[in-house]
Amino acid sequence: MFIGFISRKQLGKGAVLALCLLIASIGLYGFYQQKEMPVSIESLHKPIYQGETSKKAIALTINVDWGEEYIEPMLDIFEKENIKVTFFPTGKWASKFPEMIKLIHQKGHEIGNHGYSHPHVDQLSKEENKQEILKTQKIIKALTGIETELFATPYGEKKQHVIEAAGELGYKTIFWTIDTLDWQKHRTAEVIANKVIESAQNGAIVLMHPTENTTKSLPIIIKALKEKGYKLTTVSNIL
Repeated sequence: MFIGFISRKQLGKGAVLALCLLIASIGLYGFYQQKEMPVSIESLHKPIYQGETSKKAIALTINVDWGEEYIEPMLDIFEKENIKVTFFPTGKWASKFPEMIKLIHQKGHEIGNHGYSHPHVDQLSKEENKQEILKTQKIIKALTGIETELFATPYGEKKQHVIEAAGELGYKTIFWTIDTLDWQKHRTAEVIANKVIESAQNGAIVLMHPTENTTKSLPIIIKALKEKGYKLTTVSNIL
């Protein structure tokens, strides 16, 4: 009788041990399965071309490395129309025109990061790209107290290491849905306006620059988009 009792006890311990080993094996299997399926860096640092499409809203963006004479006229139009937009200045420009940066911030507009010197970023290393972003981040923070979180690449260049550089610094890289091509001198205010109005869609990000014809086109664009029921806002608000 005593021997039989010990055998059942041992059997019970063995069953518990087997169950524990099975659970541990399942856990280790899951762990190694995850280790064998690395997350794509590209998926972590995917560039953004459009915002939320379920809401009727559009973001106007202004990339700035020149055209400072048109900043205040643009700000006056935005204030009159009671809208906010997103400016992407370079650090070099911000250093040269600090009062402009402060004014943009005081008017309640969003400020992103356009790198420091507007180089061809595809030709820079990842570390050089990071330094371009960080240098501008430091300048804008010193002038406004804000930490930039959005990055627009110079020339719209987008090699993977450029996107990764921004992503590894915690930035979202912003491109566009609608390119006005307003930097081309032959683009009249009417052509710029028609491009935006005809291409308007939910969540669209519109790329613009501070030019004379862009400034002239803004009242036309704003009026038409409001009549179509669009809310004009910042990039962050449509993401």
